[in-house]
Amino acid sequence: MATVLEGLRPDFLDRKAYTLRHGVLGHPALELASLAKVIPALPKDSVFHSNGKLSFSDNLDSAHLDHRPGQALEEAIERLREVDAYIMVRSPEQHESFRELHAQLVSEMNEHLRSVGQQPTVSDAKLYLFIASPNAVTPFHIDRYSTFLLQFRGTKQVTVFPPWDSQVVSDEDTERYVTCDTGRPAWKPEIASRGTCFTFSPGEVLHIPFVSGHHVKNGSDDVSVSMSVIFRTPETRSLTSALNLNRRLRRVLGPLSGSVGSVRPDHGLSALKAKAWETLRGAARPLKG
Repeated sequence: MATVLEGLRPDFLDRKAYTLRHGVLGHPALELASLAKVIPALPKDSVFHSNGKLSFSDNLDSAHLDHRPGQALEEAIERLREVDAYIMVRSPEQHESFRELHAQLVSEMNEHLRSVGQQPTVSDAKLYLFIASPNAVTPFHIDRYSTFLLQFRGTKQVTVFPPWDSQVVSDEDTERYVTCDTGRPAWKPEIASRGTCFTFSPGEVLHIPFVSGHHVKNGSDDVSVSMSVIFRTPETRSLTSALNLNRRLRRVLGPLSGSVGSVRPDHGLSALKAKAWETLRGAARPLKG
């Protein structure tokens, strides 16, 4: 298979959102006719189907429960232009039609890490599919992963906020979410001007850095089909460990938690926090046994 991602910027990885190109436009697995067969065949807990009339402030994790769809899954895929539907599919690589593409993307992510001097060992690499009606919205959220979002059909506007911007998402809310201590951070309309809006179309890719807040609105011109590859890097695994230690320290210190300090990439103290957390985890494992 030819290179999937074209124009990677190693200096921007998890530092800055940017656009590039992908080389798999027209991939048969991403055609609606194929998706109509594959998606209903996947495990039910991998498919999240909601009404497409969401807002930036809705909860992405519970949208399929809070905003029940008006149609069955099969009908929604068949009539996407006519109905309001938002379909998110976790790990479509469970199906053979996506396995080669998934493997190729993992290989390219490993090569990308090598180019920035990290150990070429991505982990937890998964694909996510997003199929939605025109004008559908993906609510504001942050992710525990690094992301490349590939567009295959339709257009969309993705607004991405700088990673680690505490005015967008507070340090404590980032810690809570990344450590699975609570739900996604809330949307705050007053931060809207801090984001950068990317309008992109089929053949384009958007890199969304680890913990960058973002929201999406599909264009009115067509059904949107896009796919993310999400993954962890040695750096983001280390940052996640540091965030875990911060969260633990805040619980222990209570009123004095303001002295804990922030976790940030390239901060030596964050690396020390990560090592301390891994040491604590290592010491706790024999006790659990």
